Amino acid sequence: MKEAIDPSPSRRQVLRLAAMVTACAVAAKAPSAAAPLKGEANDSYASADGVATFESVWQTVRDRFYDPRHNGLDWPEVRERYLPDVQRAASLDSLARVINAMLSELHASHTRFYTPDEPEYYQLADIFAGALRRRGLHPAFPDGRISYPGIGIISGYEGTGRNAITGVIDGTPAQEAGLRAGDEIIAADGTAFEPVGSFQGKVGKAVVLEVHRGASVLQIPVVPVDLEPTKMFLRGLESSARIIESNGRRIGYVHVWCYAGSIYQRALEALLSQGALKDADALIWDLRDGWGGARPEYLDLFNARAPTMQVTDKSGRSEFVNVKWRKPVAMLINGGTRSGKEVLAYGFKKYRLGELIGTRTEGAVLAATAFLIGSGLLLLAVEDVLVDGERLEGVGVTPTIEVPAGAASAGADDPQMSRAVAVLSGA
Repeated sequence: MKEAIDPSPSRRQVLRLAAMVTACAVAAKAPSAAAPLKGEANDSYASADGVATFESVWQTVRDRFYDPRHNGLDWPEVRERYLPDVQRAASLDSLARVINAMLSELHASHTRFYTPDEPEYYQLADIFAGALRRRGLHPAFPDGRISYPGIGIISGYEGTGRNAITGVIDGTPAQEAGLRAGDEIIAADGTAFEPVGSFQGKVGKAVVLEVHRGASVLQIPVVPVDLEPTKMFLRGLESSARIIESNGRRIGYVHVWCYAGSIYQRALEALLSQGALKDADALIWDLRDGWGGARPEYLDLFNARAPTMQVTDKSGRSEFVNVKWRKPVAMLINGGTRSGKEVLAYGFKKYRLGELIGTRTEGAVLAATAFLIGSGLLLLAVEDVLVDGERLEGVGVTPTIEVPAGAASAGADDPQMSRAVAVLSGA
């Protein structure tokens, strides 16, 4: 990603990583036509503002999109086709649908327009905060603090017309309430569910969700909090760490929900060197769903030919430098594994660091950056990316052990994780 990990404008940093967000694999996909539409009337929306936003998005794509040929499109002609729909748009949501329909014609990952009704708007604003501050973050976030009311899920409509959970971030209200991947959220406090709107003004107060789980309909109370994306993803990583006892072996598990920042790799190294996973006999490294942004050099964690140092100051405080994991490891991947995480999966497989378990990754490996435009945020692919000379965009990485995800009705069962435990424990 161009600036997702370190938001400085260095070209070297741009090429280090493919730009993400998962959501989540769902996070960077165009919205499904089946997604429920919100009210078309919006007192704060002005048609002239919508046209201005559309024009700015179109011009930004014209000037900054990675392919000067716009993947074979006549970009001025595209503008003329969509402009009438923009002029008819009566809300920010309907405007976003038109813009995303236009962007989808580019057939490029990391190219989508988000609105404040979506958690991804805030997550991307936080990931790209450095770049956005230089471009003008203040109008959208006057106090500089980026947060939103939520419960810590990764979800999307995926053509069902219902909001299906694809991931529950560890250490969040959603996990505490017992929500699961595969659950479909239909309503909140008796009204149609909205990922952000359902929790506006309700932080700290119980919200009752109507959830479809298989053939069952559940009423699940959850207490939303004010989520700061980086803190949420970091806590999710740390809270996910645990030991699974199997066949006489201690299998460590950790889920990296977001890799858009070296802070996450440092947290992983701390868990492995002196934290909850230091005594594990093997490791499950879960890179399913969430955001990417990882740097290729993170695979050095598994380079057994380099030393690890432990330094201790006069107070007795110790720190490990150049941490290495020299025990067996398996990586979990799925269709929500994207961007920089796919680069890691590619290297993990090519250099035979361990088993790659799950399903093919998304194939979303372009370098991107973000722009605040109008009342929304444009994520735009601005550079092409090859990995060891190979193109992963539109291709993805296949696992060494194919294991489909469980059905939504399977509850807490995770067949991909179960297979990893079996492989590492010799069961």
